[in-house]
Amino acid sequence: MSKLSSSLCRCHSQKAYKDCCQPIHTNPSNALTPEQLMRARYCAHELRLVEFVVHTYHPSCNAAAEADVIAESVHGDWKKLEVVSTEPGKDDYEGYVTFNAYFIEDKRQYSFTEKSRFIKEDGQWFYIDGEMYDYPLPVKKREIGRNDPCVCGSGKKYKKCCGS
Repeated sequence: MSKLSSSLCRCHSQKAYKDCCQPIHTNPSNALTPEQLMRARYCAHELRLVEFVVHTYHPSCNAAAEADVIAESVHGDWKKLEVVSTEPGKDDYEGYVTFNAYFIEDKRQYSFTEKSRFIKEDGQWFYIDGEMYDYPLPVKKREIGRNDPCVCGSGKKYKKCCGS
């Protein structure tokens, strides 16, 4: 097992990379929720997985034509991710994730908030667009009950999954 596989995931989920974003980096269809894909896309920025980021844009975005610009963003000095909220869309094939991302540029820390929209097609979630804000939104800690669905999207109860 590689050191990366056993280390904490770069998406700041507090899970091991092998149990979090690695399966999605291997196959994007393994993302069961928009939040899982968003976390994997952020993690891909920290790990500099340009192709993963390009391939998880919705096909209508024509990300391949912008691969150089995407690579420049991916190769930034990303430091932290905070998921602010998740929201369902108009149906089961659309969802939103609002997050704060932090990065270093010219020896200064910056942040932005984005409300990203994801669309599911042919069994896979894709990033399609987002609304940007110049300031971070406060992250609200939510209480998770032992019998609530697990936040990772596994479909299991929290106590039988990430809460164990």
